Amino acid sequence: MRLTVLGGSAAGPNAGMACSGYLIESGTTRLVLDFGPGVLPELRRHTDFRLLSAIVISHMHLDHMLDLLALRHALAYNPRPAPAPIPLWLPPAGAAHLAQATAPFDTCDEPGRFGRAIEVNEYDPEIGLGIGDLRITFAPTIHYVPGYAMRIANSSGQSLGYTGDTGPTADLADFFTGVNILVAESTLIDGGSLPVQVRGSLTAAEAGELARNAGASVLVLTHMWEELGFANYRAGAAAAFPGRIELARPGLTIAVE
Repeated sequence: MRLTVLGGSAAGPNAGMACSGYLIESGTTRLVLDFGPGVLPELRRHTDFRLLSAIVISHMHLDHMLDLLALRHALAYNPRPAPAPIPLWLPPAGAAHLAQATAPFDTCDEPGRFGRAIEVNEYDPEIGLGIGDLRITFAPTIHYVPGYAMRIANSSGQSLGYTGDTGPTADLADFFTGVNILVAESTLIDGGSLPVQVRGSLTAAEAGELARNAGASVLVLTHMWEELGFANYRAGAAAAFPGRIELARPGLTIAVE
């Protein structure tokens, strides 16, 4: 299994860095987790976007799904058509949310509706998903809209965890126990003024604690603001996690071992 970071910015793109997007490859399976602004052009550097096995969205915030609209346009108009619509898996109630965004383009664009290029589905978090060589299980996060963390495993037993966006009280350590790589949002340097019970984002130190408690081998910090200083994110996580720490940046590739 291999992880390639497509973007690691927080709610808005940093200079030269897309928002959330992660390419997971295992065998012939090519899966993208989240599809925020700027993900599509970076994805094209690494694989043929027409041949994705699936896209899975953690939650319906703009910074995690906006480039789905750009993808639809690329699939609809590219001179090399995709062999079939790309399967898209959204959280519960996500299809209606997406339809509100795509409806204006369904009426003014040719060749027709969003669903002709992208096959829209909703996953059941209680059941999980099987996509090619990969199995995805879900756990609810604490955020400002419903969202889900994901654990992705292949048939060889390699595994990767992705927090999506979440506050610390989601208590995801058991869910991620033993993952090879943990991709953890670390939006904050300090916890700010919100009570921890309602906060919907992690600090870098909390991301480090989660990786340590889960026994992860590698921690990838993501969902960062350049204004807060990337060195500060690394230092915060390193205070809690003794293992390998990477900062999500476009093109970062890690083999899951």
